[in-house]
Amino acid sequence: MKFLLFFYLLSLTSPALFHLALARGASNISISPEDFDSHAYGSSARFLLEDNKSQGSIMQGYMTNKDLEEAIKAFGKKCSQISRIYSIGDSVQGFPLWVMEISDKPGQEEAKPAFKYIGNVHGDEPVGRELLLQFANWICDNYLKDPLATLIVENVHLHILPSMNPDGFSLRRRNNANNVDLNRDFPDQGALVANYPWDGTADKRKDYYACPDDETFRFMASIYSRSHHNMSFSQEFQGGITNGAAWYPIYGGMQDWNYIHGGCFELTLEITDNKWPPANELPTIFEYNKLSMLKLVASLVQTGIHGRIFSSDSGTPLPATITLKGIDYSVKASQKFANYHRLAAPRQKYEVTVSMPGYKSKNTSIWLEEGAMSVDFVLDPDTTAKGKVIRNCDCNCGNRVDFVAYIWGHYFEAYILLAVVLVFICFLFQRRMKSRLSKQRLVALPKRTVV
Repeated sequence: MKFLLFFYLLSLTSPALFHLALARGASNISISPEDFDSHAYGSSARFLLEDNKSQGSIMQGYMTNKDLEEAIKAFGKKCSQISRIYSIGDSVQGFPLWVMEISDKPGQEEAKPAFKYIGNVHGDEPVGRELLLQFANWICDNYLKDPLATLIVENVHLHILPSMNPDGFSLRRRNNANNVDLNRDFPDQGALVANYPWDGTADKRKDYYACPDDETFRFMASIYSRSHHNMSFSQEFQGGITNGAAWYPIYGGMQDWNYIHGGCFELTLEITDNKWPPANELPTIFEYNKLSMLKLVASLVQTGIHGRIFSSDSGTPLPATITLKGIDYSVKASQKFANYHRLAAPRQKYEVTVSMPGYKSKNTSIWLEEGAMSVDFVLDPDTTAKGKVIRNCDCNCGNRVDFVAYIWGHYFEAYILLAVVLVFICFLFQRRMKSRLSKQRLVALPKRTVV
């Protein structure tokens, strides 16, 4: 069983992006486990608890689609201050595809990165929908109590789609109501592993096929694996992570498509090798994955390179392009705030280049430690020989308030010191002027003879 996570590195993930994912990539996600042996993990891998012989329907203890809808709405009421509920459309059978957004400013466009979790891509893999609802409620209950929960709420826009295939779930089958495999008809495999791009090779052979950001993907997958209860102890996958093509190549997959076309850094998480574990195992599965899920979201702001880009002459935000030397991949700053969030593996030197039509490119070399680094840019206009400025006017040219606020925020202490110095100078000047006036008055007075 799996649920998917997506990184989307613009200022806000909108419902339209989910529509894009469902329309262009819903059938291209990744494979799921069917019934396979668990030789890599031993005979106890399939069940987490001793009391695992559930009787009756395998759906017993799992939420129905109606239960899920009510639970999502109840979450929205309980956590209305830090969440909003919205639908990205309906399934074939008319069930709303509900999304929970978690943020201290839900629904507002901000200069924050966005993150989305998606579960239940295949109808007969329901663990993801259960875990994601528990995850949302845990963040709500622990906001301002737990540091990771608080960091996520205040620094990330987190979007959670518990069920992408509610029709398949109600039919207890892999495909949706139109009998379409939302993951396409890939080979039936599965495991306990964090899988990263590329999923396919150029020659269609099973081999390690690294994408430009291979080191970054390995780093992100390792964050999840190392924080998991036992994923990193895998005997099949070193460190509990794997390159998709090295495991089994697939083509037209959503991981690769989102990386190329959507600006998303996406992992596929295989979190249990049993599609329908007994419902009484769900709390244990959640505990095994909770810290991994939290740390992965938090890594969006705790690691990588972040910053904003402005024009030197007008102060307007610039949606410029950011590249790292030696990595054939670029990200773009947001249109409104000109903020960018570039994931990168730590403990390395990077040459960061920012370019924008109509402006001179700038670059700087940095050493990225374990934590995040802020790198801001102010670009100079590129003038022609006649002195005319070549501009790309797509850049929200009327918005200068953000630049002023940015400068004020970054140099506040310097402004305070300057103000104190100016006040002191004014005080000295006034004293000097008073002294001069006093002397002038004494000179102008008539002389008196003292007897």
